[in-house]
Amino acid sequence: MIRSDTDANFTPERKRGSGVKMVYDTLRDEILDLVLPPGSPVDEVQLAERFKLSRTPIREALVRLAGEGLIDTLPNRSTMVSNIDFLNLHTYFDALVLMYRVTARLAAEHHRIEDLEVIRARQAEFKAAVEAQDALAMIATNAAFHSAIAEAGRNAYFTGLFNRLLDEGRRILRLYYQSYDDRLPQRFVDEHEEMIAAITARDVETADRLARTHAEQIVDQIRTLFARKGRLNISL
Repeated sequence: MIRSDTDANFTPERKRGSGVKMVYDTLRDEILDLVLPPGSPVDEVQLAERFKLSRTPIREALVRLAGEGLIDTLPNRSTMVSNIDFLNLHTYFDALVLMYRVTARLAAEHHRIEDLEVIRARQAEFKAAVEAQDALAMIATNAAFHSAIAEAGRNAYFTGLFNRLLDEGRRILRLYYQSYDDRLPQRFVDEHEEMIAAITARDVETADRLARTHAEQIVDQIRTLFARKGRLNISL
């Protein structure tokens, strides 16, 4: 007898690999958004209970996260969320500033009309997040805005690298937005608007300069935060 999907007693089998992806996506977001702070223990049994899965897909998801450097397995075989490598952040910052500049230059040179529409739409979303003082939404919409600029530059290699840097930097940006004790400044929105104007005008040099200034002020703010606090308390 062949069962139809409309049979009330029929439960479709979970698509192979979907459990791994669900666990991976959920934990990755929680790690990058600091819901799971660096140093937090990761327990397979608890995760299996939480996601109502066997330990096999849990292990597969953890292997993927370990491959991205987001979790570490210690000598005693316990697992924890990786610490942020503050000592080598300068290499990340160097790459980030460079990609801000490169993608802005290329967007100014190669963008199409439809690219500007997407960039402006992402800017509207970012502006709304700033007005709502929603740090997590700001991180997501800021990444989408700069990714749209990268797409307008028509270089898939640069776009891929920049998206990876933006994604990997989510934990750092979470700290960055935490460093503002009062309202997050409107200047973020204004700087984006200036970049859009330069890209629209195909002013490559101005787009480069604005992108560099925009990226470097992020780096300077984080470095100031480190110097002021000496060390960071990133438990949320």
